[in-house]
Amino acid sequence: MNTDIRTLIEQARALPPEDRIALVEDMLDSLDRADPAIDGLWAREAADRVAAYRRGDLATRDLSAVVAKYRP
Repeated sequence: MNTDIRTLIEQARALPPEDRIALVEDMLDSLDRADPAIDGLWAREAADRVAAYRRGDLATRDLSAVVAKYRP
């Protein structure tokens, strides 16, 4: 981490809580941009899974069984 980033972090930590929240939300929003390459990979993955399901190569599970597995 370079000194410019460290300085920004120190300045951000000195802000009032509501301003820090706004800063964090803005930073997260800046990272939440669509990436056509990743979107294309996900579209291909979805198409591959549907094709596997239709061929009978992909087993399905009941939602209630999946949820029950992760509930305490």
